[in-house]
Amino acid sequence: MILINLLPHREAARKRRKDQFYTQLGLSALLGGVICGAVFTWYQGQIAAQQERNQFLQGEITKLEAEIKDIANLQREIASLRARQTAVENLQGDRNLPVHLLDELAEQLPDGVYLTSMKQESQSVLLVGVAQSQERVSDLLRNLGNNSPWLMKPELVEIVAARFAEAGRDQRRVSNFTIRVSLKRPSAVPAAATPAKG
Repeated sequence: MILINLLPHREAARKRRKDQFYTQLGLSALLGGVICGAVFTWYQGQIAAQQERNQFLQGEITKLEAEIKDIANLQREIASLRARQTAVENLQGDRNLPVHLLDELAEQLPDGVYLTSMKQESQSVLLVGVAQSQERVSDLLRNLGNNSPWLMKPELVEIVAARFAEAGRDQRRVSNFTIRVSLKRPSAVPAAATPAKG
């Protein structure tokens, strides 16, 4: 016997394919959502871990900045203490400079040269005096520049010819002079010169 199917089999196959398509589409969407959720969760975990690392690094940076400030304060204190130490050493060394200055002037003044005033400003001394001739002033400059371990860089500021009258004698020609000379600090003076003057 022959069986004939009179039902619309094409529509049923089409409906079956359509249902299968929507089922696959739903499953794909669900699978895509699960994958997106997993990726989002993974990225959120990575971001949270990086934020924790950033917070840790920020805390360490804050600690280091505090330590750097402490180090900078210590360096300022050390520089201040060194400046004080240098000032005290300079004062200690300069304490004997007037003695050395007077001793050197007594040794280096040639005959016929007389000092009328002397003024010290820091490491510079201004000498004002009278000489019997300009050659004597030249000798004084040479002695101060070459023969003195405590004096250096003598500079003739001024020399003026003048007349000097002694009681009961004729007027004589003299030279009034002004010389600027620099003092050496005790640390710059050779060790051999220091005990000899002491």
